Amino acid sequence: MAKPEEKVPFRERLKQIGQVFAFTARQDKWFVPLVVGAVLIPLALTVLFVLLDFGWIWIPIGIMVTLLAVLIVLNLRSNAAMMNAAEGQPGAAASIMENMRGDWRVRPAASSTTQFDMIHIVVGRPGVILLGEGQPQRVRTLLGQEKRRLSKVIGNAPMYDYVIGAEEGELSIRKLRTTMMKLPRNLTGKDVNALDKRLGALLARPQMPKGAIPKNMRPSKGAFRQQRPR
Repeated sequence: MAKPEEKVPFRERLKQIGQVFAFTARQDKWFVPLVVGAVLIPLALTVLFVLLDFGWIWIPIGIMVTLLAVLIVLNLRSNAAMMNAAEGQPGAAASIMENMRGDWRVRPAASSTTQFDMIHIVVGRPGVILLGEGQPQRVRTLLGQEKRRLSKVIGNAPMYDYVIGAEEGELSIRKLRTTMMKLPRNLTGKDVNALDKRLGALLARPQMPKGAIPKNMRPSKGAFRQQRPR
C-alpha cells in the first residue's frame, strides 16, 4: 500500500525552503535579482497606494502579494535549477519520479550494466513505466529484455518505455514530469497494489549486471581455492 504523506513540522518546512533557496542561488545567477524584484516591486506599489491615501488595508495586501511573488519565483527557478543539475546524472530519472506527487512505486536500476546503463521500473495509475538511462543503443537492448521479462506477470496492464536523453526519439529529463502526468490513468488503486506485488515477487531475485566485470570487482584467485571442499 502507498504510505500516506507525513506532515512536515513548520520549522522543518522553513529549513527545506532555505535549502532550496541556497541551492537555487548557487545554480542560477538570475535567481537573486529576480527575488529582489519580486520583493521591491510589490512593496513599492504598496507604499505608493498608502501615500495616495488608498487606505492602510494595502499594507497587509502588499505583504501577501510580496510573499506570493517570492514563492512563485522560487518555485519556477528552483525547478529549472534542479533540472540543470540532474541532466546527465545517472539515476536522475528515478530520483525525479520518487519526488513526484501521487502514487508512484519506483524501483531504481531494476536492471543495469557495468557501464552504468540502467532501467528504472515505475508502477502507477497509468500502468508499468520503464525509464532507461545510459548509452541509447545498450539501453534499448535492456528495455527489450525487460519488457519480455515483465510481460509474463503484468497481464493486461499497459506498459510504457522511454529512453532518457536529448536526442531525437528520446525523452528529455526536463519533460519527464509533464509526460508522466499526461499519461492516462488506466488502473485503479487496487490494480496498482496487485501489480506492484507481482512485480515485487519477480524482481526479488537479484540480477547480475550485464557486461564484463571490472577487474576491481573480481574475486581473488585464492577465494575460489578457499571455497573448495577438502
